[in-house]
Amino acid sequence: MKYLEFTFHTEPCTEVVNDVLSAVLGEAGFESFVEQTDGIAAYIQAALYDEEALKAALKDFPLPDARISYTYAEAEDKDWNEEWEKNFFQPIIIGDRCVIHSTFHRDVPQAEYDIVINPQMAFGTGHHETTSLIIGELLDTDLVGKSLLDMGCGTSILAILARMRGAMPCTAIDIDEWCVRNSLENIILNQVDAISVFQGDASLLAGKGPFDVVIANINRNILLNDMKHYVARMNPGAQLFMSGFYTDDIPVIRAEAERLGLKFVHHKEKNRWAAVKFELLSIIH
Repeated sequence: MKYLEFTFHTEPCTEVVNDVLSAVLGEAGFESFVEQTDGIAAYIQAALYDEEALKAALKDFPLPDARISYTYAEAEDKDWNEEWEKNFFQPIIIGDRCVIHSTFHRDVPQAEYDIVINPQMAFGTGHHETTSLIIGELLDTDLVGKSLLDMGCGTSILAILARMRGAMPCTAIDIDEWCVRNSLENIILNQVDAISVFQGDASLLAGKGPFDVVIANINRNILLNDMKHYVARMNPGAQLFMSGFYTDDIPVIRAEAERLGLKFVHHKEKNRWAAVKFELLSIIH
């Protein structure tokens, strides 16, 4: 699967501008973002890139004083472990309970849950606020013996953590072939079982489950479109955790969830990114 690598230059180059740009690009189909000194790098599947949609999104950018320019090229098949080691990926510590690191790290802090990943692409390392928010939710949830679905699994660190906390069986799904390959590698690295990984979208859910816990860390538009598929494969009383959007998007996410028979439990936020928790009361046909 071919990717395009975009370099976006932002003026002023501030955290707010770059965060808003990441959200806008996420809605336009971009999947991964890396901070740079003068903006961000962003990645999108070549087959999904729509130049007119990108231009329209930037034209309607919600911060009128910001100036954005970009260049792009086809992303190389790099040794992403080496790239992260040299430039970006440092061990992540969430509370005193979970540490995420790669095989090249030394002197890693001790924690209750130790997760090893080797990212093949800049997806799902745990650095992004949405991933760390969902990790926090999983650490606070009783998962023992519960069937779990991780939609848009990336590196599968969420499914791996859930399995370490007793969830089983676990199902991980991602549309990206690289993510599926990397997930399988990371599952082996962490010596966990009972995690099945599939390539595809929510249409794969027919015949799978039902699930007691569903995690979906994707983006607002996909969540709004696919939430009905998650609900259709959830047991009564099941929990749904969603992230990948801003706090401003909570009302529209909540409205769709409640229309589908879900009860809002709470939300958590970090740097304007949000994670929401729902429980299934009943299924509306």
